[in-house]
Amino acid sequence: MPDGGSQFVRLAGLKRYFDVSAPWLVRVIEGRPRQIVQAVDGVDIEIAKGETFSLVGESGCGKSTVARLVVGLYPPTDGSIAFDGNDMTARRSQAEMAALRRRMQMIFQDPYASLNPRWRVFDIVAEPIRAFGLAKGKTDLEARVGELLRQVRLTPADGAKYPHEFSGGQRQRISIARALASEPEFLVCDEPTSALDVSVQAQILNLMVDLQRRLKLTYLFISHNLAVVYHISTRVGVMYLGRLVEVAPTETLFRRPKHPYTRMLLDTIPDLDMSGRQRAPVAGEVPSPIDPPSGCTFHPRCPFATDRCKAERPRPIAVDGGTVACHAIEEGRLAVEERSYAAAT
Repeated sequence: MPDGGSQFVRLAGLKRYFDVSAPWLVRVIEGRPRQIVQAVDGVDIEIAKGETFSLVGESGCGKSTVARLVVGLYPPTDGSIAFDGNDMTARRSQAEMAALRRRMQMIFQDPYASLNPRWRVFDIVAEPIRAFGLAKGKTDLEARVGELLRQVRLTPADGAKYPHEFSGGQRQRISIARALASEPEFLVCDEPTSALDVSVQAQILNLMVDLQRRLKLTYLFISHNLAVVYHISTRVGVMYLGRLVEVAPTETLFRRPKHPYTRMLLDTIPDLDMSGRQRAPVAGEVPSPIDPPSGCTFHPRCPFATDRCKAERPRPIAVDGGTVACHAIEEGRLAVEERSYAAAT
């Protein structure tokens, strides 16, 4: 649970655009305009110390781009990223930046691609320890790596092996051990279970929950799997086409979803109770982020859209312990009803 609700990570007005235009000469000859992908378009997120904040949404909505922005793999086009009161976009000395970077790490989606196949597991896990100068000598380094492998329920003897000698779940455990090697306080988890079998997913999730409790970690968890999100999250943010449409505590979001897109996403969860409740599965295609719709970007797929939705971008309003960006909710045209999604997860 969050530690007193203190603000630990804050994203304000975060944007990231990518220029995917054809080469200049081709554009001149063929008369093509420049093409800019608006991957993240003004995201505001606050994460309290000790909590798990999850981002969900369809593929291409900008979740993974947010993850990479937070850890510094991409520079933001606009906006700010604050970590424990420090502006991560400000200019700093190399030593100051390294001290901050040590406190945050990332777990990547694909354990088959994120580990160097030419390195033994010992060297993979030891790399952050060496990079940040955390070990006092060879004996200390070996002890630290052995303890990290034990923490993720592997053995120190596994350090002598190569990644190809492990299963997908074991490789993800190695990735987690590497992420923990720098003694971080904040982990960005970019769909860490999506490449794994369902039974292995549960093992990795239980491990992450246990590590969070023992090491007092804070997570930003990226996923498209709503069952996983319900299991691990404190709060959930729903993204659509680079924007946050709803943020709420997990129980609130799953039982009383407000934004039409959130309701449509949750309607994809199987109705195991066979309640007979009317369902509206997600319909239509996600528009291109190169040329997003005006106003509310969800309006071409929304059954409650009006002329205002097509012309005016909705601003987040506070509702039921969270926020929602929807004109229909603001105007009272869309009633919030109790639903039983949680049981299906």
